[in-house]
Amino acid sequence: MPMKRIAARLGVSPGSVHLWTSDIAITPEQAARNLEWSRAEFARTWAERNRQRRRAAQREGRERARARVPLHVAGCMLFWAEGLKRRGTVRITNSDVNLVAYFRRFLTECFGVETHRFAVSLHVYLGNGLSLEQIENHWLSALELPRSCLRKHSINPLPTSSSGTKRNKLPYGVCTLQVGDTRIAQHIYGAIQEYGGFEEPRWLDGPPIKPRPRRMRAANASSAHQ
Repeated sequence: MPMKRIAARLGVSPGSVHLWTSDIAITPEQAARNLEWSRAEFARTWAERNRQRRRAAQREGRERARARVPLHVAGCMLFWAEGLKRRGTVRITNSDVNLVAYFRRFLTECFGVETHRFAVSLHVYLGNGLSLEQIENHWLSALELPRSCLRKHSINPLPTSSSGTKRNKLPYGVCTLQVGDTRIAQHIYGAIQEYGGFEEPRWLDGPPIKPRPRRMRAANASSAHQ
């Protein structure tokens, strides 16, 4: 049995158990089993600890919602309507530059999100008389963000029956603004529930954050550097 489990059962410190058992030899199979137990226990406690943090962030959001600050109300409602609901990411996608800029202001003024933490990517068709650089500058200027915030774009994706007929209607494409921050995401979820007067337990655990493949991270870093 792992030392920490023995210590918990006896109500003593792991150090005491180590002293008491230092002369006991265990087999490699027993050591491997104890290691698996320890890993499973760590995973369980770590998951529960993070869940408690998310719950605390939702409580914080509910408390702040009671103050009814206009920018906070509007930002949370905007995310409720247009945002991607993930456990630890705040992301909004829209073609309205003023809407996205307002959401950027909400994150900056209500949560103190620093400039370098924003990620901007575009879904855009070229061939509308504008270069990619002009389109990027259009969004970055409105959002007051540097080019280092740019991530990989979706450029000239294969058109569907509808998108192929609408290229010229969105010359600046669609912008995605994102900040990876579990506390902010859960704060907003808590505030939305307070404003709306309902409970949504799924937002507490939601889809987990999926790590990006290494090659994608490298491509994004290269794009940001350029």
